[in-house]
Amino acid sequence: MLLTVNSGFVTNLSFCDSEQPLRIPDNIAGMTEQLQGYFTGRLKKFNLPVKPSGTPFQLKVWSLLTDIPYGTTTTYGAIAEKLGLKNGARAVGLANSQNPIPIIIPCHRVIGQNGALTGYAGGLWRKEWLLKMECMFSPQGLFKF
Repeated sequence: MLLTVNSGFVTNLSFCDSEQPLRIPDNIAGMTEQLQGYFTGRLKKFNLPVKPSGTPFQLKVWSLLTDIPYGTTTTYGAIAEKLGLKNGARAVGLANSQNPIPIIIPCHRVIGQNGALTGYAGGLWRKEWLLKMECMFSPQGLFKF
């Protein structure tokens, strides 16, 4: 994983397909601990300064993603409904796919209306892995694949 920080804000978190360790800038105190806490099931919600770059619509979608509780999922349609968009699931899906800070802004928790895993910029296998990991550490254990 590669973390990008600008003026003290996390602006990007990207997946690397090589066996490189997570590179974390020194100026983000607690980032290592928060990511370790997440991946070991101790941290359920990040508390990091983030500043994703996107359109006003994308920023609204990404803001709603941070409200999806750890260990649960929602659908693209449910998010569209929260935004007051009838038939807006595809627009939400497109915005979701452009999320520059995955995991911290948990776009992996959004699934298709029928419960299917659909699209993930980091690869569907990563989305499935993240959901299963959260399920393992979550008392809700609500994921069904």
